[in-house]
Amino acid sequence: MLKEFKEFATKGNIMDMAIGVIIGGAFQKIVTSLVNDIIMPAIAIFTGKVDFSELVLTIGNSSIKYGSFITTIVDFLIIAFSIFIAIRTFNKLNDKTKENLEKITKNSKRSKKNKKDEVIEEEKVESPTTKICPYCFSEINIKATKCPHCISNLHECSE
Repeated sequence: MLKEFKEFATKGNIMDMAIGVIIGGAFQKIVTSLVNDIIMPAIAIFTGKVDFSELVLTIGNSSIKYGSFITTIVDFLIIAFSIFIAIRTFNKLNDKTKENLEKITKNSKRSKKNKKDEVIEEEKVESPTTKICPYCFSEINIKATKCPHCISNLHECSE
């Protein structure tokens, strides 16, 4: 059992995820500071010096801290947008890397044929049998309409 746990804990995906969680926690602190110390005070200037974190609706003995909730929403939106930008950039770099690899592969095949001065015939391009899920980035069957890993509906996204 200990051996199985060691194999599980040392798999690349688990280690990558752990590093991501640690970096995400640090990033969350930075964004929280940005929201609390810069963005919300700037908004307060335009709204009549209202401190959003102090906005409370009191009914009887209960208090609803809706100002703190607004601050948390702004915090979430900044983090979500940052992650979106990072993933979009990563996907573009990944696509360019794949294109370059395909070009290199095609050029190496053609150069082998050209060594004997043979006529280059059009290579048959095999249609892909798999695709990448845009939500969890797992490799799935090209005909899939629902990802078996994250159960996202694939026909709703535009690829």
